[in-house]
Amino acid sequence: MVPVSYYIILSAILFTIGALGVLTRRNAIVIFMSIELMLNAANLAFVAFARSFQNIGGHIFVFFVMAVAAAEVAVGLALIVAIFHKKNTIDVDEISTLKG
Repeated sequence: MVPVSYYIILSAILFTIGALGVLTRRNAIVIFMSIELMLNAANLAFVAFARSFQNIGGHIFVFFVMAVAAAEVAVGLALIVAIFHKKNTIDVDEISTLKG
């Protein structure tokens, strides 16, 4: 049986990689993939703690996070496609459409 601390360490590593991807990348698609990686890292931690405490609440919370992630991907990709059609780029530094 694998200790819970291994799962939490893996979750922290994945979350850190995702956070670095959000902070350092300029491509909107890569930023969304990094956000998904961060959400999956949180899901891994929820499942690990739910298993260690023998509680189903962590698994239920993971389903809600997955639903939010699916909605984020649907809306985010739709926005990226719309902006790409207008600006012909998905570089977040060059996009100033949402500025007032």
